[in-house]
Amino acid sequence: MDNTPRHDISRQLAALRQGSGSAADAWHDLVPLIYDDLRAIARRQLRDDREYHTLSTTALVHEAYLKLVNQHRARWHNRAQLFAIAAQVMRRILIDYARQHRAAKRGGRDDPVSLERLDTLNDIELAEAGERADILIALDDALTRLAAIDERLARVVECRFFGGLSEDETAAAIGVTSRTVSRDWARARAWLRNALDA
Repeated sequence: MDNTPRHDISRQLAALRQGSGSAADAWHDLVPLIYDDLRAIARRQLRDDREYHTLSTTALVHEAYLKLVNQHRARWHNRAQLFAIAAQVMRRILIDYARQHRAAKRGGRDDPVSLERLDTLNDIELAEAGERADILIALDDALTRLAAIDERLARVVECRFFGGLSEDETAAAIGVTSRTVSRDWARARAWLRNALDA
């Protein structure tokens, strides 16, 4: 029998899906297997944005964990899907912090965001911390609009940009081919750039 962590993750996700035993026990067994991966996702999402929140990587992982264990409607299919949902949860946490920061600093005004100097979405970390909060909020708003038009494109952005998943992992998470993910990623980036520059 394969005792690799990947196999153990699959077994714990199956237990969550089937409702065998308590969900708390399944999560208790699952967390040590995925903790390093969750920390990697959290590090990617934090990108040194300490100006508008005080979250450490560990704190973000723990906040996300509390939200993940309460995902009662989630159907845990595979590890890629789990990490995609974790990335989405972490994004929501950081967006909430960024919105609170902006509201406190600017009285809640929505100032336009210019992305002229950004060559790719991944260059967001080159901006100043306050500008990153604005960009993150603008990106979240644009992603919400994109999801209303094409939910799969928005999910690809969540997996690739926010979750740091590879094309293959993104494909597994959303149930399409890697080639489709590659095309969707290009389309989504172009759409978001137009939406953010408008």
